[in-house]
Amino acid sequence: MSLSKNASADGKTLTIQIKGKFDFNLVQSFRQAYADVGNQTEKVVVDLRDTDYMDSSALGMLLNMKKTLGDSVSSIQISNCRPQLKKILQISRFDKKFDID
Repeated sequence: MSLSKNASADGKTLTIQIKGKFDFNLVQSFRQAYADVGNQTEKVVVDLRDTDYMDSSALGMLLNMKKTLGDSVSSIQISNCRPQLKKILQISRFDKKFDID
């Protein structure tokens, strides 16, 4: 399990990519990934392309990120969800709080 982040060339999009399990073990590194989001960042993308598991702590981390970033970013997108992860997000009604694709 690992987490990586990278900003777009213009600095407007921050992408956080999670590989393996998105669970309690990533709390600190996930928080640090968006801690230095500046005013130029408009969009945060959480890329779950290589994520094969997520638990309730992952849902909590997403909510904390949304709360922390507040209105400083225009959108938070959860992208490349595998079907089982998308189902968890929909059951938890995260599709009302985040852009999910």
